[in-house]
Amino acid sequence: MSTAHSDANSGDADLAIGTVYLVGAGPGDPGLITVKGLSRLRASDVIVYDRLVSQEILSHAPEGAELIYCGKRPNHHAMSQDDINACLVEKALAGHTVCRLKGGDPTVFGRGGEEALELRAHGIPFEIVPGITSAIAAGGYAGVPVTLRGVASSFAVATGHEDPTKEEAAVDWRRLATATDTLVILMGVGGFDAIAQELIAGGRDGATPIAFISWATHPRQRTFVSTLSRGAEDIATHGIEAPAVIVVGEVVRSAEALSWFERRPLAGKRVLVTRTRDQASEVSRLLEEQGAVPVELPMIRIVEPEDWGPFDRAVDEIATYDWLVLSSANGVRAMRDRLLARGLDVRALAGPKVAAVGVKTAEELQALGLRVDVCPDRYVAEDLAEALVSEGIAGKRILLARAAEGRDVVVLRAREVGATVNDTPVYRTVPVQEYDERVIGDLLAGRIDVVTFASSSTVRFFLDVLGRERALEALEGARVACIGPITEATATEAGIRVDVQPAEHTVEAMVAAIVESYRR
Repeated sequence: MSTAHSDANSGDADLAIGTVYLVGAGPGDPGLITVKGLSRLRASDVIVYDRLVSQEILSHAPEGAELIYCGKRPNHHAMSQDDINACLVEKALAGHTVCRLKGGDPTVFGRGGEEALELRAHGIPFEIVPGITSAIAAGGYAGVPVTLRGVASSFAVATGHEDPTKEEAAVDWRRLATATDTLVILMGVGGFDAIAQELIAGGRDGATPIAFISWATHPRQRTFVSTLSRGAEDIATHGIEAPAVIVVGEVVRSAEALSWFERRPLAGKRVLVTRTRDQASEVSRLLEEQGAVPVELPMIRIVEPEDWGPFDRAVDEIATYDWLVLSSANGVRAMRDRLLARGLDVRALAGPKVAAVGVKTAEELQALGLRVDVCPDRYVAEDLAEALVSEGIAGKRILLARAAEGRDVVVLRAREVGATVNDTPVYRTVPVQEYDERVIGDLLAGRIDVVTFASSSTVRFFLDVLGRERALEALEGARVACIGPITEATATEAGIRVDVQPAEHTVEAMVAAIVESYRR
């Protein structure tokens, strides 16, 4: 690649030319992109990406980067290859740093070589950053290694989707039939009937096991095992569609023993996440680790209080308070942001002891550098109130920073024992204004397996969006998981059957409880 750089930068006129990174994003699982690939993505201001590149990977693009979709699927191309080449050249010549982000590896049927030649022809510097190809990763995730001691010591990769303008097929299937132990076919579902016939004609036994691995490494991955002679019939009968990797060979017999990805406890389960958009990613990650397909439908968003005056005055008088009490992680983040907006930091909160409703709230406070003096064993307002009472708060001044619409449990109990409480809102929870109707359609059609509620407000707004009767009908075919007893009580009062409620009131515990419910 050094030659390309020196050629492109040989004259002053070329100094403004940008670099193009041809980056393999891996086969689908966002964790499979390489460290170098991620660093090149983060260094680019134009991202030209393919169909199978996940939104999670794209989230690493720099703020303000231009995202250009050029994906291809059967019988539909967002951009032709000539247009893609022209786009890369145009953006680089304009001085942009370009990341051409491809599924799998850019040089394994990814046309990375063609794009590199086009860039070289225009004197544009480029780098090729290899990625994990689905040709190998699909089998690894399906329990079908392409080589296995005593079974297969060689493999070949071929494309089943050739350039339609060619008069003759470039792949000699008959010659390839017995040339290797394992044969991996990419983009071959549509033409598999003809491919299978050629392989059998070339001497491959029709009883040879094959595996169709659809959406390899994605949460929706599915593996279907067949035989070479029966495969085309099974494609039609079982609705096997692209994208799918086809593995032909005796290694397929290992799938039953080595399968792991699709055996995870929530494999393929579609789980509705109703938290705020910012917080949904944490739940989605935990669900994906267990094999689920997260479906995000945020019900709430966090906004500023209508008036910051009460909180600002309390901070200015913080030395007069004995306790600072936070009832949610959202409250901690809102408090932090307000301090920063005023040019202050955590030192402005020095003096009072600190109490937190639960471990997540405590972790957020500790991240700010505040030591937490009280955190109850159960993460509910009732237990927080009793924990404060046990500290002897009679006659003490308490600053409670919380949601504007929060429950009054702590306020009433503290005042009952003689404490003075300044109940100060630092944020409001309001319903989102726009919803994805397709997700609601999936829910009503019974295509959602689990619905999660992480707060009472998500329950209330869910009922408002769908309407109570329609919401209850939609939930009949799904399991309902609530993060804690207060959320569960809100759901139960509305007539919602709650199937899962963890002993510890965190999203981690809620996901673990969902897993356990399926294991039972």
